[in-house]
Amino acid sequence: MPAPKIGLALGSGVARGWAHIGVLRRLEKEGIKPDLVCGTSIGALVGGLYLAGQLDTLEDWARDLGRMSLFRFLDLRLSGGGLISGKKLFKLIDDAVGETCIEDLPVPFSAITTELGTGHEIWVREGTLSKAINASYALPGLFSPQKIDSRWLIDGALTNPVPVSVCRALGARLVIAINLNADVFGMTNVGENSSIKALEEDDQNGFFKSSSPLNLMKHRFFDKSGSEPSIFGVMMSSLNIVQDRLSRSRLAGDPPDVTIAPRLAHLGLLEFDKAAEMIREGEEAAERSLPFLHHALKVLS
Repeated sequence: MPAPKIGLALGSGVARGWAHIGVLRRLEKEGIKPDLVCGTSIGALVGGLYLAGQLDTLEDWARDLGRMSLFRFLDLRLSGGGLISGKKLFKLIDDAVGETCIEDLPVPFSAITTELGTGHEIWVREGTLSKAINASYALPGLFSPQKIDSRWLIDGALTNPVPVSVCRALGARLVIAINLNADVFGMTNVGENSSIKALEEDDQNGFFKSSSPLNLMKHRFFDKSGSEPSIFGVMMSSLNIVQDRLSRSRLAGDPPDVTIAPRLAHLGLLEFDKAAEMIREGEEAAERSLPFLHHALKVLS
């Protein structure tokens, strides 16, 4: 019998999404290539650039990303649908993939999003790749919604954090799920305060001067007052609760054949500067799952 059609479901997880790079590297080394890829949020970003042949570019950028350089990409604003317009980050993706369309990718790809007006789960399977990616990680309150085909779309993590069901619907016989939140519930504030303190220590150019907008944002959104959590801490914890509950429910009803679960509980949702460690965790998680993956391939072949 021919080898089964392999679907790769790349889950959401904000900064922890760099672990996807490590997983893809290890699977590639093992000679396992997906026949279709579905991604949610950061999973759509990594999966889309992987299929566009830009994984090396993304990995180099992630590994070089320092704490202060990240803040230079956060174009704050006081109007619109998000605290950050996202234009600088969107431009990075546009520069990497250009006018590449999803239909031009070597295998089928779907970016999972959520329609703001209805709450429906939307699979973006055609059109400009960069627009689909930008819509999939448009975290409510942080990034502005993206308009595609007359619909305002936001982060797909609100409806399908690990898109196993999409892989099944698109014809995958063997589904490999990368779940970035398997061991992190209750740990969403890890790295929140330490990251901000480290940012201040690294601040050689005065980004956090008392009169700067970044300083205002830091005190308003990140600092804790007594025992009360910060605004951003509440946002991240709320997102993690949604992802955790939805993932458990949806994976119970439609489980993958193989789950790869990097151990990321010690890493914060905003620690984008720790790409090297997350990529390594992804590689190690994929390595642990190889016996199960080879067994599944044998059974389904």
